[in-house]
Amino acid sequence: MAAPIAMEVLQSINTFLTSGRHREALAVLKGLRNGAVYGVKIRAPHALVMTFLFGRGSWRQQILSILRATYTHSKNLASFVFLYKSLLAIMRWAEGKAHNLHPLVAGFIGGYLIFGSNNNVNSQINMYLLSRVLFGFARLAVKTGAINPPKRDPFPVFAAIVWAVVMWQFSNHREVLQPSLQKSMTYLYRDSDIWHGLKDFLWHNKL
Repeated sequence: MAAPIAMEVLQSINTFLTSGRHREALAVLKGLRNGAVYGVKIRAPHALVMTFLFGRGSWRQQILSILRATYTHSKNLASFVFLYKSLLAIMRWAEGKAHNLHPLVAGFIGGYLIFGSNNNVNSQINMYLLSRVLFGFARLAVKTGAINPPKRDPFPVFAAIVWAVVMWQFSNHREVLQPSLQKSMTYLYRDSDIWHGLKDFLWHNKL
């Protein structure tokens, strides 16, 4: 008896979802779902690796740290998607059509309210996006004809400048770098200068 009822309920839900009614509201809800899932997929492995390499404290404290970072990333991303898509729908309804400035306005409001809190997770997300935005502007400048297409691949020069600057900053002004980057670079370039025998030369980073 339960199985046929369950099948009827599932069929009714699928019929409603594919009917085209309330499409914008449903898109907002699916955006909320996708933001939460994607946040977990991105943050959990990153937090696990960083905690394994650089974490301090008991296993319980490290596990809680991973869960907190994953929850914050997932919650913020889900909240941003929900707010962003809701604002787009409201602006389309208010103006009667979509406008190419709507994403700019919705992104500004969502970024300020959701990702404006200065914490480690938001800092990493915003820094990640900044690098992509700058890359995008460079390609947009070529696409729109603001600058001529380069005759040679500029990527080697770009890589050289990025690595030259970050190594200079790390060597002379380490404190201005983002904390997780400081930890990574310390592990690579400072901890490799110190050992007391085979144990911390090959098997462990530090005794």
